[in-house]
Amino acid sequence: MAISKNRKGVLENIDLNKSYNLDEASAIVKENSKVKFDATIDLAVRLGVDPRQANQMVRGVASLPHGTGKTLKVLALVSADKEAEAKEAGADYVGLDDYIEKIKGGWTDIDVIVTMPSIMGKIGALGRVLGPRGLMPNPKSGTVTMDVAKAVADVKKGKIDFKVEKNGIIHASVAKVSFDAQKISENANELLQTIIKLKPSAAKGTYVKSVYMSSTMGLGIEIDANSLV
Repeated sequence: MAISKNRKGVLENIDLNKSYNLDEASAIVKENSKVKFDATIDLAVRLGVDPRQANQMVRGVASLPHGTGKTLKVLALVSADKEAEAKEAGADYVGLDDYIEKIKGGWTDIDVIVTMPSIMGKIGALGRVLGPRGLMPNPKSGTVTMDVAKAVADVKKGKIDFKVEKNGIIHASVAKVSFDAQKISENANELLQTIIKLKPSAAKGTYVKSVYMSSTMGLGIEIDANSLV
């Protein structure tokens, strides 16, 4: 298969056999994004854990200092006395029973759902719809709380939740190519340091096995895991 002119140019600028520190990788990924839209920058972190073991699950939230660059649509499933609070905090959709019925009908045009502990009984029935899409609210991610306003505001500012997949990898979006390289690096570092702090005590051997940064349709650049500690 022929290599495109853009890809050939990128390959000439990058040594794929080398690992880089976070600042270097951020600059390389930004400079070598050749798509005509504001590409998303992702991290893929392979961990030395077995997610099948409950005591080795890695899951948490990170508040990116410069946001994600993406406007997230937030649904607040709350009681009537919390609706005004949620709307003022910036929720795009606010309600309860009417939205639960919409979701049962297949509507999932949202990115995050914020709710209250007392409402989870009603939302549990939506697991088959929300679960596969990663939309189920969870206390560990801060999306099930009585402080609805703070939860909505945090999501809008750039709080992301992450979870290790069955193969031991965490995938997360941390920035847009339009960000300057320093902001990309700082956002990525916030996520990586959060993951490092969450190392399970049951995990043995090397915890962070590899880290790759890439942009949409771009090459993956390896980050030197030793440079993160």
